[in-house]
Amino acid sequence: MSTILIIEDEAAIRRVLTKIISEENDSYQVDNAEDGLEGLKMIKSNDYDLVLCDIKMPKMDGVEVLKQVTEANIDVPMVMISGHGDLDTAVETMRMGAFDYISKPPDLNRLLNTVRNALDKKQLVVENKQLKKKVSKKYEMIGDSPAINHIKEMINKVAPTDARVLITGSNGTGKELVAHWLHEKSPRYKKPIVEVNCAAIPSELIESELFGHVKGSFTGANKDRAGKFEAANGGTIFLDEIGDMSLSAQAKVLRALQENKISRVGSDKDIKVDVRVVAATNKDLKKEIEANRFREDLYHRLAVILIKVPALNDRREDIPLLITHFAKKIAEEQGNAPKIFSKAAITKLKEYNWTGNIRELRNVVERLIILGEKEVSGKDVDLFASK
Repeated sequence: MSTILIIEDEAAIRRVLTKIISEENDSYQVDNAEDGLEGLKMIKSNDYDLVLCDIKMPKMDGVEVLKQVTEANIDVPMVMISGHGDLDTAVETMRMGAFDYISKPPDLNRLLNTVRNALDKKQLVVENKQLKKKVSKKYEMIGDSPAINHIKEMINKVAPTDARVLITGSNGTGKELVAHWLHEKSPRYKKPIVEVNCAAIPSELIESELFGHVKGSFTGANKDRAGKFEAANGGTIFLDEIGDMSLSAQAKVLRALQENKISRVGSDKDIKVDVRVVAATNKDLKKEIEANRFREDLYHRLAVILIKVPALNDRREDIPLLITHFAKKIAEEQGNAPKIFSKAAITKLKEYNWTGNIRELRNVVERLIILGEKEVSGKDVDLFASK
């Protein structure tokens, strides 16, 4: 059921709007308010899917209602109702964030189309929020060891800032989780986090991938194309395995960090970008600098904050929590009830040498769930967890 609030001081207009909307769909619940002040109180105390709000009203006009709803971060589409002399103001309210406006007297088709479109938008907002929760859950950081709690504290301190962060650690330790937490806890969380795996992109294509290109700049460049920095504008770019980036691309990244500008391959035109850079590597960049494979000036630009993600062998006390987490997640994916791991199985898994870190543990847990008994035993671990 969709709930709709009509804020209108003229009783006749309220009755007409209520009748039209209610008869359109009997699943619409329509509430009424006689002035802006009463309407604002109702918006704040109820979860409406749509508000139709007159502009000229006693006690509080529609412009002020819209302003206060926006400032309170209430996600509800606002459709403004304008008299003949209020059209300029109605257009201005759309710049302020109103979904649309309708004129008095209301045209039946125009009104119902606006209502349907606004409710569709509300539904999309709800679905996006649900999707974001799923994404957040995907990058959940599991563990209660001192090492992990230290990282969580670091993230809470650093995330609200725009400071650049360099994340280090072995493969499979969860560096991408740290990057996503930094983004989701930052003021940029409503904008995208764009991931670039520098090791997976050929060196001759990395500049085009990061900065885009113009048509004809190289063989195969059939049209202009924006790069990852432009895609991340207003948000975060995560440069994973940055130690594998070519020196020429490093120079361009350095310029982007220094000047907040990039230029597409084959173009001299500068494009301003507002991007937070988070980088990660499994390499010792200081050794790479000594070997002239990594720019020292870029290192210092990236490593404003250093976060080292520990190996799983250095946080063995988190293994039981991780096993439970992965067992539940795998069961959800397969549509089964989670399997129980016996104390003996957990003890044996805690003693393993996890060279592949969390990624390897997840694979072993999945293997044991598939091949082990109803309760995964220590014997199952001996049989199936060997590398």
